[in-house]
Parts: sequence; C-alpha cells; structure tokens
Amino acid sequence: MILPDLIEIILSFDSEKPNLNLTMKKHFIMFITLCLCLQAFNAKSQNNYFIDGYHGGIWGHYPSGYTTFISDMLDKNPFWKLNLEIEPITWDYAKDNDAAGYERLKQYARDQSTGGRIEFVNPGYGQSYLFNVQGESIIRQLDLGIKKIHEHFPEATFVTYSSEEPCFTSALPQILKSFGYKYASLKNPNTCWGGYTSAYGGEVINWTGPDGSKLLTVPRYETESLLKGSTWQTIAWNNSKDYLQGARSQGIQNPVGMCIQDAGWKNGPWLGQPKNFEYQTWKNYMANIANKQQVPDWKFTQENVQVSLVWGAQILQKLAQRTRAAENRLIMAEKLIAIQSEFSDKNIGTDQFIPAWQNLMLAQHHDSWIVPYNIVNREQKLNWADQVRIWTDNTLRLADSILVINGLLAGAAQSSRFKIYNTLATPRTETVSVKISPQFSSPVICDASGKELLCQQATDPAGNNVLLFSANVVPLGYTTYQIRERTKAAPTSSKTLAINIQGKYRIENDKYIILINPAKGGTIESLIFKGSGKKEFTSKSNGYFNEMKGYFYTDSAWHSSADHAADVTIEENGPLRARLKIMGQIAGSPFTQHLTVTQGEERIDITNTIGWEGSPGIGQDYNQKGKWKAEELKKAFYNDRYKLSARFPLNLKQQKLYKNAAFDVLESKLNNTYYNTWDSIKNNIIVNWVDVTQGDDELGMALFTDHTTSYSHAEDGVLGLTLQYAGMGLWGRNYSTTGPSSFKYALLPHSKKWDKADLWTQSLKWNEPLQVIIDKGSNASESLFSLSKPGYEVSSVQKEGDTLIVRIFNASGKSEPVQLIPGIAGINAVKITELDGREAETIIAKKDTAGRNVTSLNIPAFGIRTIKMKLNPQ
Repeated sequence: MILPDLIEIILSFDSEKPNLNLTMKKHFIMFITLCLCLQAFNAKSQNNYFIDGYHGGIWGHYPSGYTTFISDMLDKNPFWKLNLEIEPITWDYAKDNDAAGYERLKQYARDQSTGGRIEFVNPGYGQSYLFNVQGESIIRQLDLGIKKIHEHFPEATFVTYSSEEPCFTSALPQILKSFGYKYASLKNPNTCWGGYTSAYGGEVINWTGPDGSKLLTVPRYETESLLKGSTWQTIAWNNSKDYLQGARSQGIQNPVGMCIQDAGWKNGPWLGQPKNFEYQTWKNYMANIANKQQVPDWKFTQENVQVSLVWGAQILQKLAQRTRAAENRLIMAEKLIAIQSEFSDKNIGTDQFIPAWQNLMLAQHHDSWIVPYNIVNREQKLNWADQVRIWTDNTLRLADSILVINGLLAGAAQSSRFKIYNTLATPRTETVSVKISPQFSSPVICDASGKELLCQQATDPAGNNVLLFSANVVPLGYTTYQIRERTKAAPTSSKTLAINIQGKYRIENDKYIILINPAKGGTIESLIFKGSGKKEFTSKSNGYFNEMKGYFYTDSAWHSSADHAADVTIEENGPLRARLKIMGQIAGSPFTQHLTVTQGEERIDITNTIGWEGSPGIGQDYNQKGKWKAEELKKAFYNDRYKLSARFPLNLKQQKLYKNAAFDVLESKLNNTYYNTWDSIKNNIIVNWVDVTQGDDELGMALFTDHTTSYSHAEDGVLGLTLQYAGMGLWGRNYSTTGPSSFKYALLPHSKKWDKADLWTQSLKWNEPLQVIIDKGSNASESLFSLSKPGYEVSSVQKEGDTLIVRIFNASGKSEPVQLIPGIAGINAVKITELDGREAETIIAKKDTAGRNVTSLNIPAFGIRTIKMKLNPQ
C-alpha cells in the first residue's frame, strides 16, 4: 500500500468511523504529508542522470542537413540536453551547407549557463586520442579547436572535458585547468573498441595529474563493469538496472550514464522520453547535482588509460611515423623562425604556421588510428591512411616553405660560413654532417676563430659527399662555422671505430664496446658499457640481442633473423662515426639494417627495412579465417607475444621499467605487458621511450622509437619493440603487408635512473637534431636563453609581435627552482600565462653573480608553464 492510498482511507473515516476524533485525523494527515515530503526528497536525492549528445564531424561522420536534424530534435524534445564533441571545422561546413539549421543551433548555444541545453565538451581540432601524441600537440589540439568553435559560437564556454572515445592521457588535468576547465569525465561507455580507463572510485574524484594538478572528475565507477557479450561497451551506456543498482550499492547518490552518439544517427534522445532519469549537460551535473563531499584524490597514471590498437600493422606504423615526423619538424620550424626573427631585422610572426598545425591536428584524428582502412574521402576514394599522408605532406611542405622564404634553407655549403641551429634549451656537442659543394677539393671545417676541426668524410643516404665534425652549439640559438680549403696536411691518424676480428665486427667508442655476430643474423653478441665498470648488457639465456623474432602462422613456425647468417659490411669508419650495413633474411624475406655509433655519444642508432616477399601472416595462430564476431573477447592482434619484435634480452637484475607519455614519466606497475582479450587490456604503449633499469636504478637501457607503437616486457628480462603484425584486426579487416616495412629505433645504455641520466633530453636530441643552415651570418654565436638545470624541455617558442611565447616542461623529476638565463639579450621580466591567455604572475628578473638578468621559475615536477617575455640588448 502506498501513501496516497492511506490518505484516501483516512479521509473516508468520517463515514466509516464517525467516532474518530477530527483532531486526530488532522494529525494523521500531517504525518502522512510529512512522509510524502520525505519520500519526495529521498526520490530527488536518488535521481538518475544521463549524458547524451553527438560525436564526430565532417571527417568522422556528419551527413548533410544534420545540423537541422539536431535543431529539430531540440525543438521537439524540450527535456533534452546535448553534450557536443564535434570536430570544430564541421561548423564551417554547416554554415555553408545548412545555414538555417546552423543559425537555429547557434540560438540554443547562446545560453551557456548551467541551465543551458548545449555544452561543448571536447574542442580538440582533430579529435586526437591524446595518449599517442606528444604534449605540445595536445595543447595545440585544444587551442586551435577552441578558437575555431569561438568563430561560430562566441558565447561558448569550456567547462567539462568529455569524450566518447578513450581520448585521455595522464597530463590532462593541468592542461585542461590552464584552459579554464573545471571538470572532466573519464567515461566512454559506448565506444570502447580502442579501450577504456580503469574503474575507480565513486560519484566524483579529484583526477590528479603527474604535476599534482587536480580536476573534479566523474570516473568510470568501480561498479561500472564491462558489458558481457560486448567488446565496445560498459554497463553505463544505457543506464541499465544493473548499472544503477551497482552505483547505489557503492553509495553513489546521483548515478550518471552516458552515450555521446555518432553524428549521423537518427535516434534523437538516446533513451527516448525520460522516465526514471534526467538528461543533463556535464557542467550542470557537476556544478549542481553531483555529491562533492569528501572527494578522494586519484593519482591517475598513463597505465590507467587501458587502450589497444592494431599495433605493428604496417598501415598503422607508417601513419604513426608520418605524424611523428611532421610533429617534430613543425615544432622545430617554429623555434627556428623565432630564433631568426629575434636576431635579425625581420619581425616574423609564427602565426603563419597555423595552417601547418591544422593539417597536423587532423592527421592525429583518432579514426585514422582505429580504422585506417576506412574510406574517408569518398570523392577521391581515399582511406584514412591516404588522407593522413596528404595532411602530413602539407604540414611538412608548409613548414619548409616558411623556412625557405626566410632564408633558413639547408643545402650544400658553398660559402665560407654556415650556421648550426640548436632548438633545445641546453648546449649541445654532437657530430653533424655538412653537405659539401663540389667546388671544394680538400675541404675542412673551422670554428669561428679559424681553428681547423677533426673531420671525417662520408656519404649521406642520398649519395652526397658530406663532412662529419663535432659541433658545439649554444642553447636555443646558433653557432657559426666555416668551410674552406685545407691549408695544412690532414692528420695522419688512422683511428677508426669499427674493425673485423675473425669474422665478427667490433665497434668501440668512448662509451661502449659492441660485438656483432654475422653468423647469427648480425645480432649483437656483446654490448659492454664503459660507464659502469665495463658492464655487459646482453643476456645469453633468452635469445639474441637485437634479434627480430615472431610467429608466422602461415608457416606454423617461429622465425628469427638469427636463423640465417647475414652479410656485414663497414659503410663508414673513422674517428667520429662508424656505420655497419647488415643484410640478412627472416622467413624468406630480406632485411637491411644499419647500425651507427658515434664518438662521444651514448646512443646507438638502428634503421631496419624488411622487403616482404608475398604477404606473410604474422601473429597469434588464432582463427584467421573469416570475420570475427564483434562479441569475441579474444583477438590475435592483442597478443604481442607472437608479433614480430626487435628483442633485447637484458642482463639486469630485478628489472624495473619506466616510460614516458605527454608531459609525464611513470614507473610501470605491470608484471608483464601481455594480454589477449578485450577485458584484460593493458597500457603497453611506447610514445617516445621506455627504460629498463636494474632494481637499484644504478644501470639501465633506454629504447627510443620514431613512432608510437607497443613494447613488450616480462619477467624473463626481455625488452621488445613491436615491429610487425599481419592478420585480422578490428571488424574482421585483414591488416596485411604491402611492400617493405621500415623501422627506426635507438638504444642508450646509461648509469643511474632515467632522471639523472636525463633521458628526456636525450630523446629530444633524437627528435630535434641539430640543423645545418646555409646562412653566411655575421655573428659567431647567438642564443635566446638557456635554463640553469638539465631535464627541462622548451616544447614551444612562438613569436607574436615583439613578444616571445615560450612553453617550458619540467622533466627533471624534481620540484626545484630553475633559472632562465638570457643569451646575448637581456630580460627585464616574464609573465606567466595560462593556456587560455589569462595572466597568472609577473616575475621580475634579478642580477645573478655574473651580472646577468635571470628569472627564477618555480615549475613543479612534470609541470608546464607558458611565459611571455621580451628580449632587449644588454
């Protein structure tokens, strides 16, 4: 019996119970009314909520006339609220092709209060996954996207970050807060093909980033399990009974489900008319509904982003290499222009790079990584991988054209002077190669004072004659060198780094000794690191070092590059650099590897090209015939044990592994990286580098890669880099090899932990090599500024009028002040700004003991700071 029935009975007492006291009846009714109020209050406190909206855009999916459809649905369903994750350039298309619907949607979007019906939740220009790109790209994704949305919706505010795909990375809290965000969601209940975040916590948590920044966030609840019989959903996708009951059992007062629909779907409100729930925007739910009492902190790491793609597939590998190359080149080009602008009579703004960035942002689109074969340009019948090639080619072409126009052109040294530019904030001494004009018969490189330097003649990959020499270059600036005809006899020293000893090849520089065994496919038989008492790095018990090995299911056999002897030749050999060419075969396909070592440098560079014969199947031997059902949890492409990998058995005890991500480094908590089902996904991604150390952190081996892919590591002590998978992928697509595959990676043995070994800077040196610019110049050396301690990255330098906009990341692992030291110019003050342009602090420069105006910056470990400053002559 319910309370309204009781009231009706009581009111009938007059006829049935004439002796009942009227006062007693009134008291009874007051009591029942109070119970009703309490019931109503309890029902209100137990409300259920749902996040609906749209995801996609003109590159993902956005049909003609769809803006009118959205506006029509808003008109017909006044209870409905939308959370929009639409590619920002879509609004250009909507304005031009669906003007009436576009204007109606603008009217709805004008109300950006918590009571409004539309919230823009992910403004990313290219809707990137974020976990697979570098930090500066994440900032540009949000910055360019916000600006584009404001062109169409000037009232738009950006309060809550949410994504229908797993577009998350550990450093987001500080980035989002600097853009003005207050809240976030870590749910993606209806599009988990590529992964999901770890389940953790209750109604809301403080998402805590590596720098300590906290952002009030709705997590994937501990009780939000993966949906049985699905490989793309959690139970939050439709506010199921199990989901809501589980949330309440956890003490969640206001459970919220979510499905940000694909643009193009014609459902309108995803769950229809609301019955036991309300549709909400995230910002209203967070501001006015969510229980924000006793919110726990969650130190969310990159390993809480549990994501999987078809790592090792040739199409994905090439796509990832192109985006990384364009990303690195564009960051460097901006810095080069800023340096030149500051030290010349030209005032060159870096805003001219915006079209190049826009192309790169689109190339980082999440769909290109998860469905690279899907047709995206129907007019030209181009798939995502084809389109990425166009975008990245545009980025490189635009960036290089700006450099050429402004005289920053690399070429053959034909004059007596040239410059070498350094885009890092630390001085560098590295071997560089200069292409020499045929006009020089006996060339030599000299420093600015005319001192002749040790040189080595070589040939570059294009067949050009080059001179190698060791350059010393100032931070964020350039150093000038000269080329001239040799005036005295060349040194008679025949010192070389490589030698053939009884059929094996020994390479030695000042850092290590390497022994290459041709009989075992050119693998590394021994790697002795001189920096730690001549420590042997290779383990003899788990295969061969730098061996390629994988399971070829078409042969039902494991194959290794060590199965057959290789031909090894010395291509370069001198006092500065040695390069070996290793030609062998694996599973009947030829490979060519180049291994390069340089005097004075710890890094060992390796390039590898496999010329596939036919189209072998590589990976787990698992039901490769026909399409897989989407509901099957087990998939071959999950299992890295069977993929072709470059393997490095390490002679390190009690191994630990560290890895980097955007603006982050973490110690892995995984016992091993392997999984083979959708409900057991692990984060086994290498973005730039991973580092394996022995238990006391006294010795380690870092592995660098030129693209985001997966790595492997387990209790057997073998570090692996995924090179190739060929077989069934998502939605039954055959990910095959077509033509050769090329890989570029590097090894760096070192002492101490990653931070003391300054691995972040070592990776930057690999990504941003010294640039030889044919520019006569006038000064011997000029530098914008340097930083007083190692371990800091200047991730961006832009020029805006007479102001430099500089972004600095503290990768040192320590929260200690660092000084910004001007080069040949002075700095009076710097302004610290947020990413959305808000000024946070002004710091006045002070004289140091050397009489320089230095600025002391307090940047927490893994923190980023954006500063504005003006340089002036001292």
